[in-house]
Amino acid sequence: MIEKTGVPSLEQVKQEFPDKVVLKKPKAIIECYKEIPCNPCHTSCPFDAIFIPEDINVRPKIDFDKCTGCGICVYNCPGLAIMVTQIKEGKILMKIPYEFTPLPKVDQTVNVVNRAGEKISEGIVRKVQLSEKQNKTALIHIELDEKYAYEAITIEVLHGS
Repeated sequence: MIEKTGVPSLEQVKQEFPDKVVLKKPKAIIECYKEIPCNPCHTSCPFDAIFIPEDINVRPKIDFDKCTGCGICVYNCPGLAIMVTQIKEGKILMKIPYEFTPLPKVDQTVNVVNRAGEKISEGIVRKVQLSEKQNKTALIHIELDEKYAYEAITIEVLHGS
């Protein structure tokens, strides 16, 4: 599917996720679907949770037992292909990379979109992280209904809201 449309199939997406019981704690989800020479996620992870073999072209693998969901890899992925996900009390909490302005505000309602760019739900911004070191990529924490766990990928900020 991804070869024809640029959008991964639901099956491809689900393969990147651990069992939902693992997502009771925040975990990084890596959505690299192509083998390309890249390793910032591996070199930036302070917990050695992301592994790339000697061949830098191999897709990264994540050890969910070691991953703390800190989000450092999210900031460092040049392809914006990593998010942190947690499922809690029927809600999904996501930390997503965001490089647009204006940044959303805490408690703002935003459109949540799927990998095809289509609105699938609304979400609430719970936190906006932008550090001096990571001044180009913000980490936006959003909350939405758990049923969108495999569909949600990013947000659309509604100007004026």
